[in-house]
Amino acid sequence: MAIFQARVDIMLRHEINDPQGLAIANGLAELGFDDVQSVRAGKRIDLTLESDDLGSAQDRVNEMADKLLANLTIEDYTVSVRLVD
Repeated sequence: MAIFQARVDIMLRHEINDPQGLAIANGLAELGFDDVQSVRAGKRIDLTLESDDLGSAQDRVNEMADKLLANLTIEDYTVSVRLVD
């Protein structure tokens, strides 16, 4: 078994209103950052897991994201996995 680090980045789908992103954009504008066009806020989850190989680790993390980490009705996610040295 090897140890892998995984990162899951989760964002609201583009067609879903993002009130947190809007609040951040408004706050930035109030602070004088007028060049910001738009903001989308998301979340990142970092995991460490054991697996036989990289492919199995990626499959397992995708399964975690599908079942728990992301709300697939309104969110999209990306997964990156790397072997820990």
